Amino acid sequence: MKNFIALFTLGLLLVSCKNEPQTLTKISGKTTLIDSLINQDSLIIKEYLPYKEKMITEVNKVLSYTTQNLVRTDGRLQSSLGNLIADLSFEKANELFEKQTGKKVDFAMSNYGGIRAGIWKGEVKVIHAFNLMPFDNTIVVVELTADKVRELFKYFITQNRAHPLSKNIQLTISKNTIDIKINEKPIEDGKTYFVATSNYLQKGGDNMNFFAKPESLYDSNFLVRDAIVEYFKNQDTLRSKLDNRIIIR
Repeated sequence: MKNFIALFTLGLLLVSCKNEPQTLTKISGKTTLIDSLINQDSLIIKEYLPYKEKMITEVNKVLSYTTQNLVRTDGRLQSSLGNLIADLSFEKANELFEKQTGKKVDFAMSNYGGIRAGIWKGEVKVIHAFNLMPFDNTIVVVELTADKVRELFKYFITQNRAHPLSKNIQLTISKNTIDIKINEKPIEDGKTYFVATSNYLQKGGDNMNFFAKPESLYDSNFLVRDAIVEYFKNQDTLRSKLDNRIIIR
């Protein structure tokens, strides 16, 4: 192995010393089976092991604590975990958006399917945030017309799933009527609304096509997962509950 490395290094030096330009003429590949027969004392393992140990240390850092199980299935059209995610997403989106534009976000919406794990009573670690949100989705703010916002709520009700909505929403559903308020006010024709979501949903993910062609679009380039980690880190104890943002009569 040492002889091979020495020869390989020498070859690189010789190539780098040539003055004439180098031209790529061929690319070839070889498949090597990695299994239990590979020598565990290999150079590769020695190289990556310190990074693995550092990663394990990082993901097991304690961020916060919760006295309750936070899940996406403990309510009808809302959940303790969904409410938590929607509210912290709104807070971070509003912070970034207002700093950049001077305008405020009206509410936030994400998707039920994007919540990939629950958080169980006890210590809350970095790994919980990664399990909860494994995707590299960023926070975006879309400007929607009143009609598009009504389309959003029609989708929400038709889907009959607990897609997370932030606490700025008061949605009352009864047998014959649907009452929608945003920050305690009915939807106004001619007005536009700034809605925080993820770049995945903005592009039509989960068939949320009302996000696809907004009046304006702001991408924070800030990961939703990073917002979760930041929020958890700043909370001594995580708390969330079902509330009056969704009322079903």
